Amino acid sequence: MPRGAAARTDSKVKMDGCLSATEFGSAMAQRWKQAREKGDPVTLLLVDLDSLHELNVTHGRDEGDRAINASLAALAKNAKGERWTLGRVGGDEFALLAPGVATEAAFLRADAIRRELDSAMAKALRRGKVTASIGVASSPRDAKSPDELMRKADLALYAAKGQGGGAVALTPGDDMILKSSYYSSAQLGRLRSLAERMKKKEAVLLREALDDLLRKHERS
Repeated sequence: MPRGAAARTDSKVKMDGCLSATEFGSAMAQRWKQAREKGDPVTLLLVDLDSLHELNVTHGRDEGDRAINASLAALAKNAKGERWTLGRVGGDEFALLAPGVATEAAFLRADAIRRELDSAMAKALRRGKVTASIGVASSPRDAKSPDELMRKADLALYAAKGQGGGAVALTPGDDMILKSSYYSSAQLGRLRSLAERMKKKEAVLLREALDDLLRKHERS
């Protein structure tokens, strides 16, 4: 659903702790002004539920509502804990405004939130599967106004979905830390060859490897 379009507001979708798109826009302008007066960064996380439309078509709107409600509950919990502002800016798209949070910290927190969302939806759904993608943009690094921040976060979200979904991404062109800071040229060459052979992006392969590593040690 395009941003700004009316989200479903029937009784099956619980909006507790979540602002409407209009309310979020007003809150964002106010929080932006407060942060800028203090010289603090402002970071925006845009969250999109991957393949929600397909879930609705294949398994019915009730399953879609379960995915949305599970996501809203998890996002509201995080927003309350972090003292962030949560809004629903589209049918399957949500925004988290994080004043005073720098890009790097927000990126790491966003990936933890993504995993929480995936887990919450997996538990809530009776049929089908939905994952979450998150785009991260910050001011003053990426934007000089609230509208520009929203546009840059949208570009980052598009980049995350371009990785196949179920990912977190920064604004295109912004690498938080260059891969060459961590990996040798030989390793990067092998990664590039593997990505070409498997027809996947290098970032996707690195994320899959990190997920495997985390699962391995979380079980131990």
